[in-house]
Amino acid sequence: MICLVLLVLFSQLCVSQVTPSICPFNLNRVRLTNSRWTENQDRTVAYLKFIDVERLLYNFRANHGVSTMGAAALGGWDAPNFPFRTHMQGHFLTAWSYCYASLGDTVCRDRALYFVAELAKCQASNGYLSGFPESDFDLVEARRLTNGNVPYYAIHKTMAGLLDVWQFFNDSTARDILLKLAGWVESRTSKLNSSQMQAMLGTEFGGMNDVLADIYHQNGDKRWLSLAQRFDHASAFDPLASNIDRLDGLHANTQVPKWIGAVKTYTGTGSSKYLNIARNAWNFTVNAHSYAIGGNSQAEHFRAPNKISTYLNKDTAEGCNTYNMLKLTREIWMTDSSVGNSTHHFDFYERALINHMLGWQNPQDKHGHITYFTSLNPGGRRGVGPAWGGGTWSTDHNSFWCCQGTGIETNTKLMDSIYFTRDEPSSKVLYVNLFTPSVLSWVEQGVTVAQTTGFPVEDTTTLSINSTRGDSAGNWTLRVRIPAWTSSEASVRVNGEKVAVAAIPSTYLSLQRDWKNGDRVTVRLPMHLWTVPSNDNPSVAAVAYGPVVLAGNYGDTTLTAVPKLALDTVRRAAGGKIEFTGTADSKSVKLQPFYDAQGYNYNVYWATSGRLPA
Repeated sequence: MICLVLLVLFSQLCVSQVTPSICPFNLNRVRLTNSRWTENQDRTVAYLKFIDVERLLYNFRANHGVSTMGAAALGGWDAPNFPFRTHMQGHFLTAWSYCYASLGDTVCRDRALYFVAELAKCQASNGYLSGFPESDFDLVEARRLTNGNVPYYAIHKTMAGLLDVWQFFNDSTARDILLKLAGWVESRTSKLNSSQMQAMLGTEFGGMNDVLADIYHQNGDKRWLSLAQRFDHASAFDPLASNIDRLDGLHANTQVPKWIGAVKTYTGTGSSKYLNIARNAWNFTVNAHSYAIGGNSQAEHFRAPNKISTYLNKDTAEGCNTYNMLKLTREIWMTDSSVGNSTHHFDFYERALINHMLGWQNPQDKHGHITYFTSLNPGGRRGVGPAWGGGTWSTDHNSFWCCQGTGIETNTKLMDSIYFTRDEPSSKVLYVNLFTPSVLSWVEQGVTVAQTTGFPVEDTTTLSINSTRGDSAGNWTLRVRIPAWTSSEASVRVNGEKVAVAAIPSTYLSLQRDWKNGDRVTVRLPMHLWTVPSNDNPSVAAVAYGPVVLAGNYGDTTLTAVPKLALDTVRRAAGGKIEFTGTADSKSVKLQPFYDAQGYNYNVYWATSGRLPA
């Protein structure tokens, strides 16, 4: 089938050798309704509309000799001499684009378009666009850079932001700046031989292969796909292509963007090598390097595989890594036909989204600031511990960490992976992968689907189907993820009547029928307590209820070792909330969702004994 690039508002045909078998919906087709998710979104949107655009432009203007308009420089990672300066501005361009696409917010639209117009003036001054002098690129290419600058990393973020403005607004200025900048990268790298290029790739370069492949998918010019392949990092890719895990010791978030680029290169070239790289990287990371909450890495680095209990530290689970792993998961699931009917990929996506990303943001901050690491040490506390920029929560003007950039992107596209569609010979298919209060406008099919749920506090979700074309809502297939964490008692009802359709954990239920206006599908996913053991020591485990990892509430008590939890003492409290009590180190402790573990010391991994009650 022909797959539309459904993430863009202005539909364009997908240019690729491999057509994704499953397609997302435009961001403007899915609207979140009131929930914990919209609270995160609203705080982030407030920040996007608050930040001083003139200050964000400072480093670009100063580097290109353009007037800074009297604006003050920003601090943290955007300070004029910081090695990652101007990476954050690309994240803002992307987040402003998402905000307009999903909410129609014209303030965000105008900010994005103004910013792009000002970048055009900078680029016109001397032919390239960066917050770094060209001499830094010379030094990176010669492997003589000693100041820690990562100019290609920042360039990637700028290019990705420009691409989003081009796509979401159909903005020719963003397109022209982007293609001129890509041409500049092409000109520079074409002068390097293979060994020189590979040496340069030893300096973090973000997802240059990702954005260049995306440009090819956008306009069909194969020069950009060839340029993307110049950023194939052999020392990182070759072991993965051979299904060898050599992640130990590697800077984690340097790797994941490359893997996303590998999927995009696969769809452009059809070469299975790239899919194998991404698929193997995903399997290694999820199965051998990830904590119960879905995050990975300690002190920003991958550690030896299957050594989870050894690295329960204050600097675990860098936010960027999880954000990028969600992107990778989504790309593989849409592209890899071998995924089939298994829910494995979106079970992980849900786990990381709920347990890491949802609680990553400070709910007490009106601008939705985030924490760099999510500590998993005994007695950890969000907002307390190691962090960058002089503070443990990000700030309005003096942080701009990589995680702050991915944070504003995360919380403006929370709707992007709830629903997907696919054309099959017998039927059009609608996938429901996440249980999030939302409304889908499936314009091509002439229906809206409203999802109403209290998930994950409640174990049911209801899909209300309404036709925009009269009484009939058409004949199509509904597929709903039945997660691995639920039980064989999972069930589905249509208009209150139980239907005989398989709802087996780790598969998708499939329901094809002639739908009528007003049909209601209710899916029940019973939840139970279960443990998530660490790979290296099964007796050290987290406790989960359904998809929700639980944390012990220790108030202001300091912990010096992993507490010993008697599993057979865990009981649910009255009141219908996700709240339990248990006995740890001979004392009663309250167990609550980790995503709500804010403002107190918590514990996630326990030295367990006994069995959880049935």
